[in-house]
Amino acid sequence: MSDLAAQAHVLSIYLIPLVLAITLHEAAHGLVADKLGDPTARQLGRVSLNPLVHVDPVGTFVLPGILLLTGSPFLFGWAKPVPVRFGYLRHPRRDMALVALAGPGVNIAMAFAAALVLHLTLGLDSRVGEWVSQNLTAFVNVNVVLAVFNMLPLLPMDGGRVLNSLLPPALAWKHAKTERYGLLILLGILFLGPLLGSIWGMQINLIEPILMPPVEFVFRWVYILTGWGDPLS
Repeated sequence: MSDLAAQAHVLSIYLIPLVLAITLHEAAHGLVADKLGDPTARQLGRVSLNPLVHVDPVGTFVLPGILLLTGSPFLFGWAKPVPVRFGYLRHPRRDMALVALAGPGVNIAMAFAAALVLHLTLGLDSRVGEWVSQNLTAFVNVNVVLAVFNMLPLLPMDGGRVLNSLLPPALAWKHAKTERYGLLILLGILFLGPLLGSIWGMQINLIEPILMPPVEFVFRWVYILTGWGDPLS
C-alpha cells in the first residue's frame, strides 16, 4: 500500500469517530446547560447532532489531521465552544461542573458503547468487517483520549471548569483570571517540547507523560468492563 493510500485508509478509520466524538461532546454541554436553566445553546441551535454547527476548521480537522499524519501518540481536537451563561443556571457553581462534565461523560459512554458493539464484529470475515472493527476501536481510542484531554485542570478546558466550581470563591475568582492564558499554556505543552527537541536534536514530548497514565487507566477499564479483559496486560 502506497503512503498516500495508507494515509487515506487511516483517515477513513478516524474521521467519523473524531467528528462524532467532538460533536456529541459539545451537544451534551448544550443539552445539560438547557436542562439546568440556560437556554442559550438551544436558542443558537447548538443542542444538535449536526456536526456542521459544532465543527471548528482548525480544531476539528486541521490539528487532528496533522497529529494523525505525523504519527502522534495522541489524537484530539476541539469544536466551537458551546456558549453557556452561568448566571442563568439555577445553581451556578454546582451546575457549571455538571455542564463541564457532560462532554467527557458522553465521550466515556461512547467508548463503552463502541467496545460493546465491537463484540458483534467477531464473526465478520471480510474487508468491510475489518474496517468496521477498526472504526469501533478508533471510537474507543478517540473518545477516551478526548475525555481525558478535556479534563486537564486548565481553563477553558472542562477540567478547569470543574476545578473552578470546587475551589473556594476567592480562589475560584483568581483561577478564573487564568482563562486568558489557558489556550497558550496548552499549545505550549503540545508544541513547545517537539519544537525545542527539533532544535536540540532530541525527542521531547511534554503531553505524553501527562495524558498517558490516565488514558491507559480509562482505556484498560473500558475494555475490562465490556468483557474484553485487560488489553495492556
